[in-house]
Amino acid sequence: MAWRNHGKPAASAKRNLAQPSTRRRMTLVVAVLALVSAGLVARAFDLQVVRKEFYQRQGDARFLREVPIPVSRGTIFDRNGEPLAVSTPMMSIWANPSEVLNNSDDRIPQLAQALGVDAGDLKAQLAQRADREFVYLRRQMAPAAAQAVLDLDIPGINGQREFKRYYPSGEVTAHVLGFTNIDDHGQEGLELAYDDWLAGKPGAKRVIRDRMGHVVEDLEQVRAPKPGQNLTLSIDRRIQFLAYNELKNTLEKSQADSGSVVVLDAKTSEVLAMVNLPTYNPNALRGSSPSQRRNRAMTDVLEPGSTVKPILMAAALSSGQYTPTSPIIDTTGGHWFFQGHDIHDTHNYGLLTPTGVITKSSNVGAARIAMTLDTDLMYDTYRAFGFGESTESGFPGEAPGSLRIGRNWRPLEKAILGYGYGLNVTVLQLANAYATIADGGVMHEPSFIKGNGSAAKQIVSPEVASQLLRMMETVTGPGSTGTLARIANYAVAGKSGTAHKASVGGYAKSNYTSAFAGMVPASNPRLVAVVVIDNPKKGSYYGGTVSGPVFSHVLEGALRLLDVPPDNIGRWYVGGPLQNVDGLVGSKPPVDAPIDDAPIDGDEP
Repeated sequence: MAWRNHGKPAASAKRNLAQPSTRRRMTLVVAVLALVSAGLVARAFDLQVVRKEFYQRQGDARFLREVPIPVSRGTIFDRNGEPLAVSTPMMSIWANPSEVLNNSDDRIPQLAQALGVDAGDLKAQLAQRADREFVYLRRQMAPAAAQAVLDLDIPGINGQREFKRYYPSGEVTAHVLGFTNIDDHGQEGLELAYDDWLAGKPGAKRVIRDRMGHVVEDLEQVRAPKPGQNLTLSIDRRIQFLAYNELKNTLEKSQADSGSVVVLDAKTSEVLAMVNLPTYNPNALRGSSPSQRRNRAMTDVLEPGSTVKPILMAAALSSGQYTPTSPIIDTTGGHWFFQGHDIHDTHNYGLLTPTGVITKSSNVGAARIAMTLDTDLMYDTYRAFGFGESTESGFPGEAPGSLRIGRNWRPLEKAILGYGYGLNVTVLQLANAYATIADGGVMHEPSFIKGNGSAAKQIVSPEVASQLLRMMETVTGPGSTGTLARIANYAVAGKSGTAHKASVGGYAKSNYTSAFAGMVPASNPRLVAVVVIDNPKKGSYYGGTVSGPVFSHVLEGALRLLDVPPDNIGRWYVGGPLQNVDGLVGSKPPVDAPIDDAPIDGDEP
């Protein structure tokens, strides 16, 4: 009994000892759970509140992408609405290199075959750029061919829509239009000049991509796409083709180095055609050289030779010292020894009126007239007609030419400037000078954009311009230098020119620039054209016989296309008798008068 009583307190004591231990464990568990819960809450607060933006950016970086929305470049049209440059949709294939190498290494040969490349080269390309997430594999594939690649469903391979420029007229309009690079940005020509207008502004949108790079959801448009704006040029594609074909045929026959043709609207100076050879195909640039891609009518300069004589005559008529018929200029003997230099003609033309100097293309006559004119008047006239400064056409790389300031002219330099040496002009500058005469002495800035009217300046009086037209009509009459530039049933006013080309130490004996510049119909000019053939090697080298026929054929077709009515039916230009126009004196058969040695004997003017 005593033993039992003794044992009961012992059991009770054990129970009393166990109860605090259980409570402590429960308390500890609850405390731990509370602490973990507090930690979770704190962590959730940190993730969702404190560092929400950071983790959102990290998540977005893995799945959310801002991708461009490509836009089509504006179409370039000719003045009649014919497309000259269009953009066609294409597809580019790109890859995430590490994803392809890690997940699809065994499928690289299949991918290479679809892309048309070597499998080893493709794998090496991916390996070299494994640290990137975006690498182009092939740009601007035809949509069907690109889709065939995407249909292989290779992880890490994706497509991107793009646009490629296409030029329907190819090499015919290449120098005017220029071309774009693979990213569709203008590189040369009008594509470069009007790049901002044509290119537009790509849009942007946010999308969610899966780990394979596929877009699974479009979220929002970040920036609306703005397609490029269309551009309508002053170019007439029909006249452009005419000029190209005629120039090409002439260069082949004459074996010339190069050539240019520029046709302007006589009333506005809008460029209706501009052709250069050699040329290139802007749809297949690979293999073309910078020389082929150069727009020679804008970037190259030449000494204009006798084609500058009407500009000299504009100064002479404006001075009041000369009229078309007086005074008489003595060119007897065909030579004028001036300051130790022999200025000479190809024939002895004797006594000539000012009109006769133009008709016979007399260097002696032009030099004698130049030496009677006030130097400032002569310089100002040349300058007013645009020589020595840009035409402001807006064409990239346009050369300004060169004309020394008049007060620095030495007497011999002034004399040779009278017949087109000692200055440099572009073909466009020369054409615009003639367009100024054609439009009654009013100069316009040449333009490649239809209807882009520019400010007009009166350069010479309408009376002087009219007199110059009549004087230049005789150039295509019987016994003159430009008979091959005639156009049946139309009166043609113009001037031929043949100039020795400058070379090291002076002027080359047998290298020439052959040119013809003129306007038609002479009674009310609608078209102006300049044809320049560089260094013809076979047959004649005179401007009237080499460039004159090109002028005739191109403008005859252009007049027909533009439905310009004839102004010269039954007159002497088509076989009738030559009337005593302006009392011309001199009967020798004329040719353009190139000089046979350097006009300044190699000395600096």
